[in-house]
Amino acid sequence: MKNSKNLKEVILLFLWMGITTFGGSAAHVAVFHDQVVKRRKWVDEQRFLDLLAATQLIPGPNSTEMTIHLGFLHAGLPGLILGGVSFILPSMLMVMAFAWIYTIYGSAPQIEWILYAVKPVVIAIILKALWSLSRKAIKDTGTGLVTVSVITLSVLGINNILLLVGSGFVLSAVKFLIDQKDCKNPILSFLPFSLPASFAAVVRQFNLSTLFFTFLKIGSMLYGSGYVLLAFLHSEFVQGLGWLTNQQIIDAVAVGQVTPGPISNASTFLGFILGGVPGALLATLGLFLPSFIIVLVTVPFIPRMRESRWFSAFLDGVNAGSLGLMVVVTWQLARAALVDVPAAVLVFSSLLLVIFTHINTTWIIMGAVLIGLTRFFLGI
Repeated sequence: MKNSKNLKEVILLFLWMGITTFGGSAAHVAVFHDQVVKRRKWVDEQRFLDLLAATQLIPGPNSTEMTIHLGFLHAGLPGLILGGVSFILPSMLMVMAFAWIYTIYGSAPQIEWILYAVKPVVIAIILKALWSLSRKAIKDTGTGLVTVSVITLSVLGINNILLLVGSGFVLSAVKFLIDQKDCKNPILSFLPFSLPASFAAVVRQFNLSTLFFTFLKIGSMLYGSGYVLLAFLHSEFVQGLGWLTNQQIIDAVAVGQVTPGPISNASTFLGFILGGVPGALLATLGLFLPSFIIVLVTVPFIPRMRESRWFSAFLDGVNAGSLGLMVVVTWQLARAALVDVPAAVLVFSSLLLVIFTHINTTWIIMGAVLIGLTRFFLGI
């Protein structure tokens, strides 16, 4: 009876949060803390911090993994599954609605003007995220060198997955050489990465199975902020398969910003554009499925993972590499968005707002929508 009550609480809380929480992973975590620590007292402060650290140590969207962890602790395996689904589902449905409108009216003049105004704002938001992430990812000279190296190699066309895994191994190898006694079980620490990490994207003709496995690969390797997803989307779908354009990637991020729930639901938007409702469902499943599996597998190992200096070094390398990939992709997306002087002005003014004010980014994007509509109706 208690388990049934707990499961109901998990579903209702995360369903509501999936409808109402905007602002990305950091904002989501703040709301989780208020709801499950202070108000409902499902876990204490220390346990919450342990879970937060665990989401940083494993691949996948951080805020979604927090819901999966918390659902498991409060209601067992059913809570793990239904907690995560409840958080993802509302945003997925909203994004699908946006994608449907986009596919029908995306070429209409008013939609073009809206996207013209929104894209520079999204670039500004990504730049702010880059700055925040850099302060955490670049911890010392070693991580700084990794970031610069990844930027250089990515520009030269080296595969993103190889760059990320290589970044982790380089720093962990250095840590291993410096202090071998703290690396007693490196293989055990590496278990979360045993999920499929390299499905070859060799076909350019669209099919649903390739779509699913490509997003599954991304979900297995995605670290940190949802904005890191940009690097993978660009590498796999723009450069690799050639199914999408830079414009569509920016549009997907914009939709992820104006809808609640995880920003990673941009995958739903792109899946719908490519394959309709089946494409949206498979893209979403592919991206988020690894998070459910990895959380379930790693729960017993969380204390050991946190104490492993080898694994921590591997994570530092991956985070630094992710930052480098984001820098390269942001530059490429900015070139697609900044088509004239007014667009550049929008980027600069939006950057000032996200840096010096506490305005929710959703409102800034809505302001850009109004600017776009005003320019359309006034014909300027």
